[in-house]
Amino acid sequence: MEELSRRELEKKILEKVGGVISAINDAKHVDEVICALHSIAVLLFPLDSSLLSGSIDRRYRDKVLGIEGPSPLEREEWWHIFYRGSPFPILARVLIYDIASNWLACFPFSARMHVYDSFFLNAPTTEVVQAVVPSLVQNGSNKDVDANAICSNAERILVLCLLENNGLLKMAREFGGSCQSRELISTNLKPDDSIFISRIAQLLVSIPDKARLEAPAALSSHQFFKQVTNQLLNGAEESAPDLCNKVDALEGVFLFIGETFARICRRGFADTMLVEMIPRILRHVRGFSSTNVDPISSKSQFWMKLMEAIRDAYAVERLTECLLHQLATEHVTDIEAYWILWMLFSWTFKHQTSVRSMFVDKFLLWKVFPICCLRWILQFSVLDCPPNSSELTKGPNSQSLLDMVQRLVGVWSKREFVQSAPMEQQTYITAAVGLSLELLSREELEAAKDVMHSILQGVSCRLESPMHLVRRMASSVALVFSKVVDPKNPLYLDDSFNGETIDWEFGFCTQSKGIAASLNGKKEIHGDVKISFITRSNKEVDNADARINTNTKQKNKKLSELKMIDPDEIIDPSMLNNMTISDEEEEDDDDDASVNSESLSDSSLQPYDLTDDDTDLKRKFSQLVDLIGALRKPDDPDGVERALDVAENLVRASPDELQHVSGDLVRALVQVRCSDLTIEGEEESAEIKRQRALVALLVTCPFESVDVLNKLLYSPNVDVSQRILILDVMTDAAEELADAKIIRSERNKKILISSMSESQPWFLPGNRGPSGAGSWKEVSDTGPLSWSYRYERDLPLKPNQIKVGKSRRWSIRSTKIQENQLDLSKNKFPVYAAAFMLPAMQGYDKKRHGVDLLGGDFVVLGKLIYMLGVCMKCAAMHPEAMALAPALLDMLSSREISHHAEAYVRRSVLFSASCVLAALHPSFVASALVGGNSEISKGLEWVRKWALHVAESDTDTECSTMAMACLQLHAEMALQASRALESADTVYKARDVGLPSSLMKGAIRIPHSNMEFRI
Repeated sequence: MEELSRRELEKKILEKVGGVISAINDAKHVDEVICALHSIAVLLFPLDSSLLSGSIDRRYRDKVLGIEGPSPLEREEWWHIFYRGSPFPILARVLIYDIASNWLACFPFSARMHVYDSFFLNAPTTEVVQAVVPSLVQNGSNKDVDANAICSNAERILVLCLLENNGLLKMAREFGGSCQSRELISTNLKPDDSIFISRIAQLLVSIPDKARLEAPAALSSHQFFKQVTNQLLNGAEESAPDLCNKVDALEGVFLFIGETFARICRRGFADTMLVEMIPRILRHVRGFSSTNVDPISSKSQFWMKLMEAIRDAYAVERLTECLLHQLATEHVTDIEAYWILWMLFSWTFKHQTSVRSMFVDKFLLWKVFPICCLRWILQFSVLDCPPNSSELTKGPNSQSLLDMVQRLVGVWSKREFVQSAPMEQQTYITAAVGLSLELLSREELEAAKDVMHSILQGVSCRLESPMHLVRRMASSVALVFSKVVDPKNPLYLDDSFNGETIDWEFGFCTQSKGIAASLNGKKEIHGDVKISFITRSNKEVDNADARINTNTKQKNKKLSELKMIDPDEIIDPSMLNNMTISDEEEEDDDDDASVNSESLSDSSLQPYDLTDDDTDLKRKFSQLVDLIGALRKPDDPDGVERALDVAENLVRASPDELQHVSGDLVRALVQVRCSDLTIEGEEESAEIKRQRALVALLVTCPFESVDVLNKLLYSPNVDVSQRILILDVMTDAAEELADAKIIRSERNKKILISSMSESQPWFLPGNRGPSGAGSWKEVSDTGPLSWSYRYERDLPLKPNQIKVGKSRRWSIRSTKIQENQLDLSKNKFPVYAAAFMLPAMQGYDKKRHGVDLLGGDFVVLGKLIYMLGVCMKCAAMHPEAMALAPALLDMLSSREISHHAEAYVRRSVLFSASCVLAALHPSFVASALVGGNSEISKGLEWVRKWALHVAESDTDTECSTMAMACLQLHAEMALQASRALESADTVYKARDVGLPSSLMKGAIRIPHSNMEFRI
């Protein structure tokens, strides 16, 4: 009977709705539409008709006021059947499309608010979402409706119903009974709550995506999801006290919240959700922490139930990752962080494999978090007990810790991991290994299978790295390992350790750009082009390197400038001895003292110090032959030390026998062992003296000295440290030869023939301009990445311009003499470039006894490639650079080098390739292409493709950065070369001569653009 009456009432309501729709379609005036909507609104809501009397015409006023509403019981029955059946979707379509497009703009405000909006404000929020959200998307196929008006009205309704009237909170309350009562589910859907709830959540979360650009700010993703999170959490917290008694009744609430939160996380707004969640969680955690309340309360169960309801594994992972980062930003304590993780994930961690794998696999081996987050993850997922202080606290179950240490060390000790993993991940897993080892005892460590062997293997392979940060990781783990094995004898491999604590962050917290500073990388400006490369600090191949077996650390040094000496001046070589000079100064002081002593009284006389310090018996070296003999006597350390003291000055004096004995002197300096002959602590000073002496030899006798060094480079009689010394010396000598200082008188000569070998790089503007103009300087651009350069220079004052100020000339020399002398820089290196580079490039890929550059001696290989790049840089803008570039590019393009497993070598290759691009003048490239030289075009094209590959896929951050700088140089080179080719083409056409056909076989491409210059 009841079902029959329900069907009859629904039929009656449908007839009423049909009549209202017919009246709206036949209406000629807006008041007719208002009256038609009012006639059905009175049957559904307690509407005060008098509120409309002032907004409609007199002809319709009596009709509106004359309608009587049903009783409250009848009205409730009408409302229930209208919204839970098919009448509302039918009428809602007319309200949203027809009325909004044709009539709503003419509605008075009171009529729109009390009649039109009441159909949505008094409706269940789920029905509003299903009816209104699809109307946000209009494809414009129906030209009879105003799509803009429909979308604008739909956005207004959503803001009004969902945000301003807490519609989402009402929706959560609706779902609180949905699992127990089917009457909340629309009859035209399947009676499956999970499907229905998932559909509502999908429609709700898609609102910001479907809203127009002109939509209200409240519908923007950030603000909308913030309001959604806030209202849903309020609705869920209302039901938290009844969670223990009405779990089944609240299943729909958590199911809807979980679906909504998962979809918000999928859209990348997990951080927006956590802004609302974290303060609530912190208040609860701090509440039971301060009052010693049992953490297992209804509020804690509410958060456990909430995280359990998020069934999307990716959403849980993304939410947890953002949670850890934001907790680190909030600077919460370790105890608070542990209870937050326990309250959110304790149930899911035990019962869901995906959550357990997320913590113990992804968060410890794949992801990278701050070190404080690493401690929290270890404490919660591995140690499984609350911490007692700021340090990790070991739980009763040590087996999980041993298993985790074995897994961490197994990954950490692999050489492939050291070579290919990003530096951030290496430091993160190193910290995890160190923090875990600190909790183990010696017995537990010995019981773990293969852990000790793996630790020693990982430490050994890291000590071989030329990067200081990698060696520091090995030193830190070795120190912790030694404390576990023998606490009384800790092993310190790094002098930077102080105190008992180890900085497992390795200084990353103070760096603004990740690992750039930790990798000993910096910016050098060459020719006003900034090139990121492996700096001089990569000479720090120190005593931590087990393969190098040296106790020296070579630091950055400042090369002494080459001073021009008057050829007519007579110099006594013995005067170059610093000790001799100091002795003569002391003798002069003694003579003055003896003269002055005659005028002194007897009471002022002091006794002489007659102690014999054997200073006068020490041999003073003034001949190179004696110097070589002293260096070859390892049993006389004092003689070796005195020989090193005077070696540089004696060589730079250029005695006549230097060319004849330079080879022997080079061998003696390379083979001398400073660490064995000097006092402990002074090895570094002796190494610097030896290196400066070798640089002086290469500068004064380049051909003779570099020939000997190239032979020694691949000789089996020298070790790795000596090979590195040779390459460093050749690098420094090339830079000094390229920057030799001379003083030349200025002569106003008319240049008859212009030279292509400009003293400045090709990308700088010309020096043409008024006399006295300053040099060009690069002006930094404000953009994040500039593909062009701007330059400026200072111009002299105009004839009639007076600069206000004071000036003084502190000199007695003639101003004309000073003005006619210029301090110029002359590049002397290009003549010797081939002697430096070609022999070194010939034997790099051959494996000899004790020499394997493509294998274990990758440090030497990186140094060699770096030296070759410096040589190209020093020969920039000269024809020698054009001749040597193809050979160097051919070497770099070999797969063994360009795809080397060590990032150190790949950085060297990127640096050398950048130096080649900066060294070649675009006119040289254009001339080579016109002449049919395909080696240059092939080499430059390889540089472009390989740098693009490195920038996109290399795991090393520094390599990616350097590759982008290399691509920038390549684009500038391609642009300038194409302009030179266009000008050449214009000249050929003017002379009615065609370009060679071989020129059309290649192409110069500018990366990240569609521009291509065919050549």
